[in-house]
Amino acid sequence: MTAPATPPSRSFGSVGVAMVTPFTPEGVIDIRAAQELAVSLVDDGADLILLAGTTGEAPTTHLPEKQALIREVKDALEGRALLMAGAGSNDTAHAVRIGVGSQAAGAQALLINAPYYNRPSQEGVYRHIMAVVEATDLPVMIYDIPGRTGVRIEDGTLARLAEHPRVLAVKDATGDVEQGFCRMEATGLEYYSGDDGLNFAWLAHGASGMVSVVAHADAHSWRQMVTEVDAGDLAGARAVAQRMRPLVRAMMGGGQGAVMAKEALLLQGRIPSAALRLPLVRASQTEVEALRTTLATCGLL
Repeated sequence: MTAPATPPSRSFGSVGVAMVTPFTPEGVIDIRAAQELAVSLVDDGADLILLAGTTGEAPTTHLPEKQALIREVKDALEGRALLMAGAGSNDTAHAVRIGVGSQAAGAQALLINAPYYNRPSQEGVYRHIMAVVEATDLPVMIYDIPGRTGVRIEDGTLARLAEHPRVLAVKDATGDVEQGFCRMEATGLEYYSGDDGLNFAWLAHGASGMVSVVAHADAHSWRQMVTEVDAGDLAGARAVAQRMRPLVRAMMGGGQGAVMAKEALLLQGRIPSAALRLPLVRASQTEVEALRTTLATCGLL
């Protein structure tokens, strides 16, 4: 084991969960289930809970629902973890309303992505994100996920965003880790892995943590990985990554993180229903059985 290094700054904690939004079978947000789930995730090692992100089915939940979710989950957490809210839309005015409404409901930070589908210019991306940043007083994590938005946040745009004192971090789901490492050094922004398969690589290169989907089923292992990297035990952290690889593949391999996270939680008995809102639909029985096998093999059932 090498000597422990000084841990990176962590304005948003180190083990974040992009939390699903539990629904009743009738499609109503199940507030009690959301509260209990958030508490269980913190008990398991999370110190950041992200509500109303993509995994939380933000495109199909409305602002009053998001606000109720934020208020009630924050109350249940009792300050044990930072509560972040997604403020994503391809309509800038709507994204601003989400950000302002989330702050009013008690969110302590915002996650802001580039507008999706519209494919604006880099100037449009910059102005969109800054409009949301400047509408609130909250610290911000920028979410770079071109596979979903259809537009990259380029180096120059990120450098401009980094100049704002409340833009503190990036959640990187570009898949381009070399680019991310360079950007982390160039901007001084904190970096968080947005791809569970790359969590170890990011941490080993000085990232602050991850915002995870797989943590729904096993936040404890990601907490162990962070602890071992901080201690300089890269071999131990690498062993955690190897152990988690089958679970990452089972939950994220098909690109349906929200769907598979809910199925995993249902199998573990941690939510009463895996209901989703269209256009998302339940996993197939074959997919569920494969997930069940992986969870059992990993000792998570």
